Amino acid sequence: MPRVLGVLLFAAFWVVVAVGLFYVAARGGPSRVGASSRRPGRGANRAIGIVCAVVVVGVGLVLPLVLLVGNGDNANGQVGGVKLSAAERNGRELFGSHCAVCHTLAAANAIGKVGPNLDLLKPTQSTVVNTINNGCLPNAPSGSSEDCLGQGVMPADVVTGRNATDVAEFVAKVAGNE
Repeated sequence: MPRVLGVLLFAAFWVVVAVGLFYVAARGGPSRVGASSRRPGRGANRAIGIVCAVVVVGVGLVLPLVLLVGNGDNANGQVGGVKLSAAERNGRELFGSHCAVCHTLAAANAIGKVGPNLDLLKPTQSTVVNTINNGCLPNAPSGSSEDCLGQGVMPADVVTGRNATDVAEFVAKVAGNE
């Protein structure tokens, strides 16, 4: 809810700025806007300038930075409402750099077309680890560890060790959830 409030405040600020600019333009420019009324003193002009500067800097720069920085941890810590562990976050990064070129997985914004769509398959962690460790061949002998989930050829050991387990945990947890 605070994020929505921040976005609304940000949008309201720019609407007020736009209405103010429209008003000034409709009155014939800045020199004509105040011509009909009594001119404020030097102190009032300075105060108005300071208030405007604070509002522009506060709403135009500080508020967006607070919203973006405050949301960074949440963005990396979950996918589609599913909270990720440190290992799963590592798996997400590794998937993006090693697997996303070939595979489709919505949680990683991957739309590869060579390998199988993992959102449709929803593979288990052990299946993913086995495929990463052994690779796959489209016409592997029956019962072979290189039997594929889909079509195409995948080399063995795209990632290894704990990294392979992290990728498998991530894929098994998020596949088909978005």
